[in-house]
Amino acid sequence: MATAVAASPAQSRKTETYTDTKRRDDVRGLNIAAARAVADAVRTSLGPRGMDKMISSGDQEVIITNDGATILSRMSLLQPAARMLAELSRSQDAAAGDGTTTVVVLAGSLLRRAQSLLSAGAHPTAAADALHRLATRAVEGLHAMAIPIELSDRDSLVKSASTALNSKVVSQYSSLLSPLAVDAALSVVDPAHPDLLDLRDIRVVKKLGGTVDDTELIRGLIFDKKASHAAGGPTRVENAKIAVIQFQVSPPKTDIEQSVIVSDYAQMDRILREERNYILGMVKKIKASGCNALLIQKSILRDAVTDLSLHYLAKAKILVVKDVERDEIEFITKTLNCLPIANIEHFREDKLGYADLVEEVSVGESKIVKITGIKDMGRTATVLVRGSNQLVIDEAERSLHDALCVIRCLVNKRFLIAGGGAPEIEMSMQLAAWAKELQGMESYCIKEFAEALEVIPYTLAENAGLNPISIVTELRNRHAKGEKNAGINVRKGQITNILEENVVQPLLVSTSAITLACECVRMILKIDDIVTVR
Repeated sequence: MATAVAASPAQSRKTETYTDTKRRDDVRGLNIAAARAVADAVRTSLGPRGMDKMISSGDQEVIITNDGATILSRMSLLQPAARMLAELSRSQDAAAGDGTTTVVVLAGSLLRRAQSLLSAGAHPTAAADALHRLATRAVEGLHAMAIPIELSDRDSLVKSASTALNSKVVSQYSSLLSPLAVDAALSVVDPAHPDLLDLRDIRVVKKLGGTVDDTELIRGLIFDKKASHAAGGPTRVENAKIAVIQFQVSPPKTDIEQSVIVSDYAQMDRILREERNYILGMVKKIKASGCNALLIQKSILRDAVTDLSLHYLAKAKILVVKDVERDEIEFITKTLNCLPIANIEHFREDKLGYADLVEEVSVGESKIVKITGIKDMGRTATVLVRGSNQLVIDEAERSLHDALCVIRCLVNKRFLIAGGGAPEIEMSMQLAAWAKELQGMESYCIKEFAEALEVIPYTLAENAGLNPISIVTELRNRHAKGEKNAGINVRKGQITNILEENVVQPLLVSTSAITLACECVRMILKIDDIVTVR
């Protein structure tokens, strides 16, 4: 009897296994709440009728934008899960360039559904696995909906660029900026690599004055600085032979910081004479090669040019543009199809670039140097963006970048898809139907997450001032009848065939948004504790 009594406490310890999961649930709930707060902050910026945000930083800098990536990159977020959503937006910007707000709103909606699943007793791992299967299935469904296009179909490219620009502050200028972005992008696509588009080959120069209407694409080069006017140098050169130099046209200095004291006047004269001869010798070598336009890289060690060297260069009728930034050299040499010259001894005619005209032109209140008619020009493009104030110019540049990214997506993956919430509703319905074929917890999770995709059309309708519930119900009804491309037309405030309205977007934007959002939500769901390390 005594042995039986002694055994019972040990037995009870084995069977009664109560684990306290409250802390884990709290951490998960905290992460989800923080990430949803970030998603709700940018949600009002979604779509063509989305609101803009004014971002004011500590140093009095103000930005007005509705680009999700820009808003989130400027927010100072302390909570790690909230920072994950900001990084998610940055990833979408890198992968597709557009849809940065969509991806965050989608992640917020998926987290909301995940929270209701967890409170209903679902295990986080089961929810995360269901989300992975859902993302794979959704991408397959989007591929089935997509319309293949060719790069020669300029109209389709312009339509997709317009769709990207319609939700921006500068949307009224989309008819000008869309063709400009398409022409700039297509001019830099290399026929040897037709599925690659490097946006570093497109340079955007911002100039205050005028309006966004004055923005233009320039077949050549622009420098946001004036030609050197010292000693009456030329400001216009025809049949230019252009050299890009990385050495200094100024007297040499000692390698280490030291001062030389000269007390004898004869020695002083000799030093000055030697300096003059040294610079004159350099200018003569430059002139002997036939060069008549000189682009001089900015120097850190000593002055790149002095008044004396500018005087001699002006005498030799050579146009000078000084203080060219180091990181612009690669772009300039690629455009001019020339080589940068690092030493005066290597200054030869075969390293020069050739152009019909180099001239200084007035733009607004300031001047710029323009090089046009470049012979054997490299595959680059320059866009001159104008605007009435700095805020408009900055936003125009960001919008132009988004339009260029959209075209880059189409170059990489040549498929278009309808916009206006059509693909999201179609996916939501297809995935809900698929969930009915599955069993157990997975079926329940996928049904919940499928409904989360409806947040995009719901938000589009809400931001456009329509009744979101009736619009989404009507949209579901139309898709159930087989109208795959029915979407929300915010201009007319009703459901129409969105392809006929020319509202299209690259397939890569939608697939990337769903994949990245699901990946981010899975990561947040799998976190059950936050450990701080000092």
